[in-house]
Amino acid sequence: MKNESDKKEALRRWRLILGPYGDDALADAAGAGQGKKGALLNGEDVRRDRVLHYLYGREYKDRQADADGREGGAGASRMSVPHWLGQVRRLFPRSTVETLQRHALERYEMTALLTDPEVLEKATPSVELVRTLISFRSLLPPASMTAARKVIRAVVRELEEKLARKVRNAIQGPRCRHRHGGRPGIHNLDWKTTIRRNIRHFQPSEGTLVPEHLYFFQRSKRRLPWDIFILVDQSGSMLDSVIHSAVLAAIFYGLSSLRARLILFDTQVVDLTDRVDDPVEVLLGVQLGGGTDIGSALEYASGLVRNPGRTIVVLISDFYEGGRPGHMEAVVRRLSDAGVTLLGLAALDDRAEPDYNRHAAQQLADIGMEIGAMTPDRLAEWVGNVMAGK
Repeated sequence: MKNESDKKEALRRWRLILGPYGDDALADAAGAGQGKKGALLNGEDVRRDRVLHYLYGREYKDRQADADGREGGAGASRMSVPHWLGQVRRLFPRSTVETLQRHALERYEMTALLTDPEVLEKATPSVELVRTLISFRSLLPPASMTAARKVIRAVVRELEEKLARKVRNAIQGPRCRHRHGGRPGIHNLDWKTTIRRNIRHFQPSEGTLVPEHLYFFQRSKRRLPWDIFILVDQSGSMLDSVIHSAVLAAIFYGLSSLRARLILFDTQVVDLTDRVDDPVEVLLGVQLGGGTDIGSALEYASGLVRNPGRTIVVLISDFYEGGRPGHMEAVVRRLSDAGVTLLGLAALDDRAEPDYNRHAAQQLADIGMEIGAMTPDRLAEWVGNVMAGK
């Protein structure tokens, strides 16, 4: 019966949530003997239970042996971290894998996930794991750095693939499908025209088409390039924004219509423009913590402005200023009066749900800086609109 089936499924899920200590609690609801010793689980669920208990059984590490004389988690405790991580990846979907990895590192301090190269090789790349690698970089032995770079590079590549086309379209304008002669590049290639006009070069014996001429779409023209300064707060709460900023700055840097500079700051200002095309190296150079001197970062950028009317300054920060009183506001007012376009972002990530100093942000808004929180593709759209005069 459906009701009975639903009941068993609910009990099965509760048993996985509660772990081995849920057997007795679920015994009465399950029926005679069905809640004892994991009887609610079978097959893959038994393996899932062991994997979950290996991690969450740490909550009960002070418990004494249960009524059967069995130590809670004794079986699971014999599992090695690499084996545990391999089982996690095999038994759970990616979203759950990322959650379990995050809990292992942040809640239970399983630093073997970072310090063991074998474990890092098996880890599922995610923004959360990159955030943790950056936060605990000082714990990484030299032997783990190669694996750490591999994880960070995989996440950077995934973000670039997700954003690159949207950013190009937002900044460079739409492709002009009725005109050819654009810059060579796979993203501008007119496949249909290229195939149609080269069909006579098809080689039946090889089963391939060897085009004599490639046709590329033109894009809506922008005249002179714009300068964009991306200033990123390195405080710990801004780490997700740092990751996305590094990737977005690299994409901006590759566009002919933009001259991008990437500047990180805490109480010191670090210009990483010479590394902006390699987000992995940028992220491995991040120094988290310390104070925040937004005014000094803005002052540094101000000294590099050459054409205010074609310059955008994007400040990414929670606006908790620790520098000289009034300095931040004075530089913003000076830049605004000069004609620089100013944007202050309390967050640049997939969620755009920031916690920030609203009073300071409002002060900046009152003197010419637009304030908001954006996803990376929304920022690209905003920049494109500014460049187009919208």
